[in-house]
Amino acid sequence: MTTNPTLADLATKAAAARNTPAYGHDALITCDRLVRIFTADGVEVQALQGLDLLVREGELMALVGASGSGKSTLMNILAGLDTPTAGAARVAGHDLLAMTAKDRLAYRREVVGFVWQQTSRNLLPYLTAAQNVALPLQLSGNRTYARRRARARRALELLELLAVADCRDRHPHQMSGGQQQRIAIAVALANDPAVLLADEPTGELDSHTGEQIFAAFRTANEHLGTTIVIVTHDQAVASEVRRTVAIRDGRTSTEVLRRSEVDATTGHETVVAREYAMLDRAGRLQLPAEYTRTLGMRDRVALELESDHISVWPDREEE
Repeated sequence: MTTNPTLADLATKAAAARNTPAYGHDALITCDRLVRIFTADGVEVQALQGLDLLVREGELMALVGASGSGKSTLMNILAGLDTPTAGAARVAGHDLLAMTAKDRLAYRREVVGFVWQQTSRNLLPYLTAAQNVALPLQLSGNRTYARRRARARRALELLELLAVADCRDRHPHQMSGGQQQRIAIAVALANDPAVLLADEPTGELDSHTGEQIFAAFRTANEHLGTTIVIVTHDQAVASEVRRTVAIRDGRTSTEVLRRSEVDATTGHETVVAREYAMLDRAGRLQLPAEYTRTLGMRDRVALELESDHISVWPDREEE
């Protein structure tokens, strides 16, 4: 026998819903069931297929994934360079779907900094390093940096922080690729953004120089408290951050979390990494391909709910 809910029951459920915090309410970056569809030659391509992602303030994290997985599309959306088709995306309190063109311009100038893979895209060739860093301050209209002397002081502070102060009077063609990229980071940090985004920042550099670039990101994160998200194919970079999120087929698939453990006997510190499958808001998760291949999982799987876990089994009836 079933009974219809009373008005009191409905009121209680409504009150509980109102009191439940919104998804990502305490995150600096929130992507909620994010969708991006492109149309090319009359064919629709879903670059993002309901992606969920939360990034907390002060994080230094990496996004990884194969070409075409959707990670660069996600970065362009977070940078205000592209607009989602559906879902929700918020960065530092800004609704990326509701912004006007004017709002979007102010957002790119003041809220996010961006570092491109191609060093030539990050710096103006006819300006010195110090002038490149000072330019965003001049364009922002920030009264704190209304005077040229204040802009020059801020530029020098950032160049010194990233260990490239000796390049302040040089033009880009007079610097190495690593120096250019560190100055590009200083440019992106000039207006003290809430988030710094970097798309393959070490992609054109050798491994040693790549390590220097990552050290610059870590310095910015630790000394300025800037939240940093790096898209990378470089496993050396991905393994250096505390959190690495993998994107596959337009959704977050797995996440690696790293933490330090100290041996009580020897005092030796080691970094322990653990990989998790990501469970999205719709209850979906992507099992790692090597797992499904090993167990011969294909079209469907059997689930069993235990007291403290869920068992996932191959569908033996298919065999």
